[in-house]
Amino acid sequence: MTAPTAARSFPVVETAVLRVAVAGNPNSGKSTLINSLAGTRLHVGNWPGVTVEKKEAALEHRGQRIALIDLPGTYSLSPYTEEEIIARDFLVHDRPDIIVDVVDATNLERNLYLTLQLLELGIPVIVALNIYDEAEKKGYKIDVKAMEAALGVTVVPTVATRKTGMNDLLEAVTGAIAKGSRSLPRSQSYGEDIEAAVKMLTAGIVDRHPALVERYPRRWLALKLMEGDRRVLAEANISGVDSLMKDAVGHLREAHGEDLESLMADARYSLAAGLTREVLQRPSVRKTEMTEKIDRVVLNRFLGIPIFFAAMWFVFKMTFDLSAPFADWLDGAINGPLTRWIEASTNLLHGPDWLVSLMTKGVIAGVGSVLVFVPVIFAMMFFITFLEGSGYMARAAFVMDRAMHSMGLHGKSFIPMILGFGCNVPAQSGTVLWSLYVMGIVLAVLMGILFKRTLFRGESPMFIMELPPYRMPSGRSLAIHTWEKGKHFLIKAGTYILAVSVLVWFLLNLPWGVENKKDSYLGKVGSAIAPVFAPLGFGNWEASSSLIAGVIAKEIVVGTMGEIYVRETEKKPEGPAPTFFEDLREIGTSFASAGREAFTNVISTVGITSLKAEEKEEEATLRSVVAKSFTPLSAYAFMAFVLLYMPCVVAAAAFKHEFGTWKWFGVAFVYQTILAWSVAFIVYQGGKLFGIGG
Repeated sequence: MTAPTAARSFPVVETAVLRVAVAGNPNSGKSTLINSLAGTRLHVGNWPGVTVEKKEAALEHRGQRIALIDLPGTYSLSPYTEEEIIARDFLVHDRPDIIVDVVDATNLERNLYLTLQLLELGIPVIVALNIYDEAEKKGYKIDVKAMEAALGVTVVPTVATRKTGMNDLLEAVTGAIAKGSRSLPRSQSYGEDIEAAVKMLTAGIVDRHPALVERYPRRWLALKLMEGDRRVLAEANISGVDSLMKDAVGHLREAHGEDLESLMADARYSLAAGLTREVLQRPSVRKTEMTEKIDRVVLNRFLGIPIFFAAMWFVFKMTFDLSAPFADWLDGAINGPLTRWIEASTNLLHGPDWLVSLMTKGVIAGVGSVLVFVPVIFAMMFFITFLEGSGYMARAAFVMDRAMHSMGLHGKSFIPMILGFGCNVPAQSGTVLWSLYVMGIVLAVLMGILFKRTLFRGESPMFIMELPPYRMPSGRSLAIHTWEKGKHFLIKAGTYILAVSVLVWFLLNLPWGVENKKDSYLGKVGSAIAPVFAPLGFGNWEASSSLIAGVIAKEIVVGTMGEIYVRETEKKPEGPAPTFFEDLREIGTSFASAGREAFTNVISTVGITSLKAEEKEEEATLRSVVAKSFTPLSAYAFMAFVLLYMPCVVAAAAFKHEFGTWKWFGVAFVYQTILAWSVAFIVYQGGKLFGIGG
């Protein structure tokens, strides 16, 4: 990239922490830019009281500590969506020191609408003119100097995926603070009539409500009052607003009607369009881009959904082909060397027999059975992150919009269905998992239509979503986002999955000294409810007991089965146990073998070669023991039940937060459990009827 501006260097004034809010449209490269600046130093949580993701990062530049706050991606600051409300409330009430506005250089006019709203806040703004390389490839010529002059702010061309312009951006940020009030943005003129009304309204606010001037930016407050912003009117609690508005905007209403909000929107769009014409020169001959050519096929009304399901099948197949050898390696390491080391360490410390049992048959058997799926989780998150970064996930939402619209949701609501499927990943091979995924989608649509026509009548929301151009995600971005998504699974394993594994161990060993696990507290409860699942093909106490534990989290179903079947999976060692260094050598060599097998699997899947990994003799692990307790048909029915049955406690908390009552969680509990039983019944009994998978 040939940046048209030279690197800027400003003196730095040390302050405690410089709070920088990063704003921008969706798909402007905002998150990638933050990753380029901060790397893995991201802290991910949620904004207070909502489920929208909140990212923060800390870094240092020229001795200045900087805190980056990633605001939700929005097209405007109008308070209509949760993301817009969060972004606006933070900017208005928390008042960051500076705003970095990430602007997509390939979509300048649309992005400048948000820029103009940010300038109204009276906070220093730096424009990061991102994706600048793609703009150049399209033949766009952007006069950065003219853009700076028109907006009255510093504009820095950047390419976040390549870390180009990052140092210039940090220099501009720290320099803006060093310049103090001289860095405040220039007010943009929305026309003589509007500006006259703003001036009169501002004077009235200062005269009649001086306290509001301390709470809100003057110009911004005046514009919000003109637009009739209900949220601002309620928060500010301005008395006599009608008389104040009558004096200031009476002539505007006479000329343009009562809808001043549309008038203001038109004024901003007109100004954004005018600014774009001044600073952007497009090529005279436009060529059909690759994105358009691909979309003609991918978004075809007949081919779109089949292509989507084929893509998801490929993702699941690649996930398991890549991760299965490493899952086997981790399984061997956990149930072999790690178990031996922990048992030896506990014995060395003269730990009692019950402690040895707790550590090996409780913690290792429970948590270890879940940790085996770490490679699967991370592989799936990698491929899903790739689809998101490439631009295809937005197309998937667009393709699924019609189905989602039928149940009162928009296409974007479909994306959490994909990400949330990670709860049920500990299952079987890719094609089986894909079939369960398709089943989940079909049932969600059918039940959604039913509920929309009965319990949740109402208008369907409008779906507006930008389709970004296809891009090759950077390796750094893929690594960071995959880690952010996958680490939640590790946190689960290290916290309440561990706690539940310990609890399950006690329930399987109490009353103390019980010989048969079936006679334990958990075994008795499992035996009591087992007849309910007999028509589904898994009417045994082991399967029933694991479903009870799955109430905490679906992943714990596998962990509980690991503890229940642990005795059957034990193998008495033949000869002396390996030494510590022999174990380490075996772990290393088996990891290398797993890598070779994964490579063979992947290149076979993509069709480069017909090589297949050698079939390995099945060891007496949890997988082989469970296979003896289930037929293929009953195993599939069991997985279908796990996929659909009652929400876990995390979902219960989300229900309580969203609806403010436990009532709807109770409804979901009953409905999902009945649905799960019915589907598993149809799968098993239907399969038996047709002689499938018995």
